[in-house]
Amino acid sequence: MKKIDNIQNFYFLGIGGIGMSALARYFNAQGKKVAGYDKTATDLTASLEEEGIKLILEDEVAKVPQAFKDVENTLVVYTPAVPADHKQYNYFKKKGFNIKKRAEVLGMITKDKFTLAVAGTHGKTTTTAILGHLLSKSGAKVTAFLGGISEDINTNLIMQGDEVMVVEADEFDRSFLKLSPNIAAITSMDADHLDIYGDAEKLNESFRDFAALVPENGKLFIANGLDLPGTTVGVKDDATYSAINVKVDNGTYHFDLRTPTITIDNLQCNLPGKHNLQNAVTALAMALEYGAPSPELARALFSFKGVKRRFSYRIKTKELVLIDDYAHHPTEIAAVYQAVKEMHPRKKVLAIFQPHLFSRTRDFADDFAESLSRFDEVRLLDIYPAREKPIEGVTSEWLLDKIENEDKKLISEGDIEKEIRNSQAKVVVMMGAGNIGEMINKVTEKLANED
Repeated sequence: MKKIDNIQNFYFLGIGGIGMSALARYFNAQGKKVAGYDKTATDLTASLEEEGIKLILEDEVAKVPQAFKDVENTLVVYTPAVPADHKQYNYFKKKGFNIKKRAEVLGMITKDKFTLAVAGTHGKTTTTAILGHLLSKSGAKVTAFLGGISEDINTNLIMQGDEVMVVEADEFDRSFLKLSPNIAAITSMDADHLDIYGDAEKLNESFRDFAALVPENGKLFIANGLDLPGTTVGVKDDATYSAINVKVDNGTYHFDLRTPTITIDNLQCNLPGKHNLQNAVTALAMALEYGAPSPELARALFSFKGVKRRFSYRIKTKELVLIDDYAHHPTEIAAVYQAVKEMHPRKKVLAIFQPHLFSRTRDFADDFAESLSRFDEVRLLDIYPAREKPIEGVTSEWLLDKIENEDKKLISEGDIEKEIRNSQAKVVVMMGAGNIGEMINKVTEKLANED
C-alpha cells in the first residue's frame, strides 16, 4: 500500500460517525478528494457537505463518484457498524481496494508523530476536547481528533500543525490498540461493550494492553483507584495530580491543582459535575507533561465551553432548564444526576432516557434501574438498536419495571414535548447515545418558540 500521504482519494463508509467525520475533515483540509456514504443525513453530514465533502445516502455502487473507483489511488475507510451485506463495501472488497478500519487509519496518521491519547469507558471525549483546547490555546502546533463536537469551534477537528497529535482512544472493538501513544491517560474502566468483549475481565485486559503501548520514556496517567500502574489523577484525594480547595460559585468550579512539583492556584472550570472536574485535571496533567506553560493553561481552561451533548444546556430560564447529555451507561447517568443536583439544588428533575443497544440494556439492567430511580420523574423511550437485532424479553417496558421511582412511564418521540410541559419538574435531562440527540433539536425549537 502507498504511504498515506501519497493517497489522493478517501472514501468513507459511515462518514456521518463522529470519529469518521473527523478523519474526513482532516484529509479534506489537506486538499485530498473526500466523499462517503451514510444511511441518514444529519446536522453533522450537512456540515461536511458545506466543507466540500460529497455525501452519498444510497447504498448503490452506481452512486460512488467515478474518481473514487480508482483502485490505485483510493483508500476506503469503514466503521465496524457497516453491515456485511453492504453493497458498496462488497464492491470495494471484490475489486481489491485498500480497505481500512477507522482506527487503523488514525494509527497510520499518528504513528510517527508525538501522540497524546485518552482512553476510558467514560470521560475520554470531554478529556480529549479539553486537552486539545489547552494545547491549542497555549500555542502548541497541534492536530486533535475529537470524539465529540467542541462548543468552542463547532467541529471535532483541531488543526494548528502536526508537531503533536491528540486522539481519543476508543476501546470499542479494541480500536485503541492501533495507536502509538507517547503520553496516555485512562479515565475509567467500567464494564461496557460486553457484546464485543464477553466479560469485564477481557475489557480490562484490553486496557492493560493499551497501557503497555506507552514507551518507557513516556507517561501513563490513570484515574486514582484504577488497578493499573501509572501516575494518578483525582479530585480532593491523594492522587499525584489532584484538584484541591474545590469550591463551586455560580456554576463554576474554583480549585487549585496540586502536582508533584508545584501547586497551580486559582483555576476555574465551567463544566458541571465532579466527573468533569476529574476530566479537567487529567487534561491539565497531560498538557503539563507535554510541556505546556501553566499560565496559558489556566486561561485556556477557563475559556473552554464544553462538548456538545455533554451536559449541554439547550434551554436555561427561570421556568425551565433543558439539558442534553450523551449518557448511555449507568455510571454516566449517575454522574449526570450528581451534576444536575449540584448545579440545580432543591429542584425537581425529569429524566428522559433512550436506552442504547439491546445487549447493553440486558447486561446492565439493574444498574440502569438504580441510577434512573434517583430522578424525581422518569420517562423511557424505546431501545435504540444501532447495530443490533432485538433480544427476546429485553425491552424498555422490562427495564421500566425494574425502576423503583413511582413517577415513571414509557413514552414515544411524539410525547416528549407534552411530557415536559405537563411535568412539575423545572429541570429536564434528555439522555442517550441514539437518535435522541436529533429529537432534542425539535423539542428545543418547539419549547423555545412558544415561550
